[in-house]
Amino acid sequence: MMKLTRRDAMIACASVALTCSVGALAQGDKGVLGPAVFDWNALTAVPNPTGSVRQVVRQPTATLNELEMHITTLNPGVASHPPHTHPNEELVIIREGTVETLSGGTWKRVGPGSIIFNASNSPHALHNVGTTPAVYHVINWTSATTPKS
Repeated sequence: MMKLTRRDAMIACASVALTCSVGALAQGDKGVLGPAVFDWNALTAVPNPTGSVRQVVRQPTATLNELEMHITTLNPGVASHPPHTHPNEELVIIREGTVETLSGGTWKRVGPGSIIFNASNSPHALHNVGTTPAVYHVINWTSATTPKS
């Protein structure tokens, strides 16, 4: 009978870890986001009932459990969704158009260059009140301190 040495055990553990890592990568696990550039021309607009969305990224970073960014084009006269809340914080940067946003219990009208901060668990919504599509960038994140609900 062969005796299992400490070296044999270490090699076996390293092999299992490497196999698991390769399997995770094969399943699309992107790991921690490093330096990145997201070219507008490379982002595909996917139509939806209210306009379209360009998904930019959704993955962990060195300091965040998840960073999610997308760009929405919202048709005139429509809302992105009914007022709602979520535990993560969120920035919305208006690129084009005129929108009304529910913030702090009141509706506020803003245009290009405006920035909306949606606080954790604060009711918010967004409605395109203009006559042209509204385009806005959404950046939201979760961290170790993000509330669970």
